[in-house]
Amino acid sequence: MRWIATIAVSLLAGFAGAALFMLTPLADRQSEAWLMRDPEVLTRAMDELQRRATADRIAPVRAELEAPFPGAVLGNPQGSVVLVEFTDYACTYCRQSVADVDALIAANPDLKVVIRELPILSQNSADAARMALAAAQQGRFAAFHNAMFAAGQVTAETITAAATQAGVDLARARAAIDAGLFESQLQNNVFLAQTLGINGTPAWIVGDRALNGAVGREAIARALDEARAS
Repeated sequence: MRWIATIAVSLLAGFAGAALFMLTPLADRQSEAWLMRDPEVLTRAMDELQRRATADRIAPVRAELEAPFPGAVLGNPQGSVVLVEFTDYACTYCRQSVADVDALIAANPDLKVVIRELPILSQNSADAARMALAAAQQGRFAAFHNAMFAAGQVTAETITAAATQAGVDLARARAAIDAGLFESQLQNNVFLAQTLGINGTPAWIVGDRALNGAVGREAIARALDEARAS
């Protein structure tokens, strides 16, 4: 398959595709006919190259990536299969994905969901992310996470309301936020996102796979099954 990958890269990049064709087994007519019968092989080769490149980016930061901010985890905190979600409370697609995550947790008792706050849409979403980490510090993360997304819009008022509903000690939370206790975590999330080539939310890391956008529970479930098998 190595020569297939070479051909895929050369053709899609546009660098000396014809010349490389003559240097590979595809130069003979039988191989050419095979490729014409199955041209999707180039797409599959590119998918495999992309998967390997993603795995190479994940490997050096995996331990850090899968270690949550204390308390900022959903599902089974001791789960053997880890799903990392980069999320923003102001993101409509993140809100739409809440039901998918809930369904995956219900169907997978061994699933640990690490939430990484990536507030890139507004100052309000950054404020909500800080409150989420303050809630995590108090053991109220899941309750705040769900209440914040259920609120719809992210405003100072809805952040306070979600925290109150979740049972967060607001005075303690605001003191921690004012002291800047969560800034390094948010900055590190940005670093991890940049390292992994993530520039939007939601984004998902599971095993050696990176999924971008509201891909749906079936796509994530397939990635979980693959990670579990490996």
